[in-house]
Parts: sequence; C-alpha cells; structure tokens
Amino acid sequence: MAIRDDNRRIEGLDFARALAMFGMFIVNFGVITGSTTNGSTWLMALQNLFEGRASAVFVMLAGIGTALMTRQARETKDPILLRKNRLTLWKRSFLLFVIGIVLYAVGWTGDILHYYGVYMFVAACLIAQSKKMMMFIIGVILILSQWLQIQFNYFAGWHPTYVLLEYLDFWTPAGFIRNLMFNGYHPLFPWICFFLTGMVIGTLDLTNRSLRKILLVMGLLLVIMTETFSTIFIKMTTIHLLDVESALYLFDTGPIPPNTMYVLSNSASAIVLIVGSIYLVETCKNKVIEALIFTGQLSLTHYVGHVFIGIGILIVCQKLENQTLTFSMLYACCYFVGCVLVSVWWRAKHRRGPLEFLMRKWSS
Repeated sequence: MAIRDDNRRIEGLDFARALAMFGMFIVNFGVITGSTTNGSTWLMALQNLFEGRASAVFVMLAGIGTALMTRQARETKDPILLRKNRLTLWKRSFLLFVIGIVLYAVGWTGDILHYYGVYMFVAACLIAQSKKMMMFIIGVILILSQWLQIQFNYFAGWHPTYVLLEYLDFWTPAGFIRNLMFNGYHPLFPWICFFLTGMVIGTLDLTNRSLRKILLVMGLLLVIMTETFSTIFIKMTTIHLLDVESALYLFDTGPIPPNTMYVLSNSASAIVLIVGSIYLVETCKNKVIEALIFTGQLSLTHYVGHVFIGIGILIVCQKLENQTLTFSMLYACCYFVGCVLVSVWWRAKHRRGPLEFLMRKWSS
C-alpha cells in the first residue's frame, strides 16, 4: 500500500509496513477462524495487543507516504503541482475504494481498503495545510468522534447476536454511510486521524537522528500516559459514576469503539514502531531485514492475497470455525513466512508488486 516516490523511499517504513501486515494477519485469521477467545490467557493478551494497532500503523504509514510524495508541491505551493498531486491521490483512493468494496462483496467484511481510499481522498484536499492546521483538524475530529460515540448508538446496524461480525444494512445508503463514517471496523471518524498524523510526521526530516529520538521518547511517554490514565479513569468512574461497561466504552484503549484514548495510545505506539523500524534498518540491515523490506513493498498485493489465498486455504481445509488461538497464530506465522519468500522471489525479477504496479499505472 505504499504510495511514495521511490526516490525518497525510506526502507524503514517498508520494514514497519511488513511488521504491521504480520499483525493484521494474526488479527484477521484469528477473527475469521473464530479463535480469538479460544486460547490461553497470554495468547489472548498477545492477540489483543495486535488488535487495532497493526491497522493503525498501516494507515499512519500511508499518511507519511502521502506527505513524502507531495513534499515538493507543499513546499513550493505550486498550484499546478498541487493539482497534479491531488489528482494522483484521488485516482489511487478510487482504486483502493473499489478493491475494498470488491473484497467486502466476496465476503471479507473486515476490509480496510475502502476506508483507506476515503482517508486518502479527504487527505488529498489537505496536502497544502500547515502542521499547526493539521493538528487542529485532528483535534476537532477527535472531539467530534467522541461526541458522536456518546450521542448515538455505536452498535446500530450490527447483528444483535453476532455483534461486530455481520453488518445488516451495509448495502443500503444509510447503512453504508453509517458504517463508513461512524461505526464500521475503521470509520472515517476518527480513523482518519491516523492518516493525518502520518502526514504531519511525513513533513519532518525522518533522516535526522535527533528528531527521531524526540519522536521515540514522545511516543513512549504518550503510550505510558494514555494506558495509565485509561486504567485510572476506568477504576475511578466505576467507583463513583459509571458501570463497568460504560467506563470501558469511554476510556478503554481497545478498538471498539475507537474513542479518544484508543486513538492517542495507538498513534503513540505506531510512532514508536515506525521510528524503531527506521533505526533498525539503518543499523542492522541484513538478509532477513531486507526480505521484510521487500515484503512491505508488496503490502497491497499481500493484503488482497490474504483474503483470496489465505482465507481460501482455510475454506478448503474447513478451518473457518471453532479453531484454537494457537492454530490461527501458527497459521498466520506460516502464511506470513510464505509472503516473505514470495516477496524475495518477486523482487528479484520485478521492481513492484502486481497490484502496486497496477496502482502506479492507474494513477500516472
């Protein structure tokens, strides 16, 4: 899902993308096999650690890539170049949206690509904005998103028995907009905050080690602070004001619903992983890291592939229901290793993955 100009490519970002994809495989294969609660305590804790965070890294990386791709237009304020960059992003957003809708139509209801396309479409309108304005917009979106979650029923449209597994009116205009904007797996409010935060980070000089240290420390501190305050707020409000369910709804850092605490904690952890990946690639590059870089460069192809091939194998083997978490995690690891091997083989012959090549040709 990379959209950067190859001349400005920072390989640490590709490495981070591969790690995020691995996390998404663990989460998605766990959900599709119905194994997320069928395992030991430590395995369930590990599964929960990846849930929501891996996808947030993907979206933030897309924002960074957008900022890098549009840097010249942003710095020169050239209206022709800005218009050209926006058109490129709009074309790519449309293709991602279409691919995502196709994936949803064939049964992958956990798709992120159609949301991803909408984030990119909106973000294309903001590429000339200053960092201060972007931070202001992010703040407004966070506040609005939290207000929406308080004012409206977040579980509207979801199956009353299979909550968060089946969206009943997705294919109706009202249901589609509600899912896209408010209560789908990755709704625009507030998930676009990850994309916009990535755009802000992408305006910085990520080759500057001092700056990266600052980002790393700030990210770690923000993770610690949000997780600590989340725990404190939940405990305090359940004693004096709210029932446990309501307190978790407002202050938990899990992805359902994606409240303010979730966005802050996951933004911070994404920054830590991304900056850490850049450091690692710069200091310890070897054959394994290079293979993971290649894998990250083919992330769009592998994402679509894991729906048709990865889930397809599970269907053929009749492993879609009532599996253990051990099975789904081992399957995710094996499938990811397969992706790495395919990536090394493919990149030895081709510069871009199949869908990455299609994306570039479509938007050129």
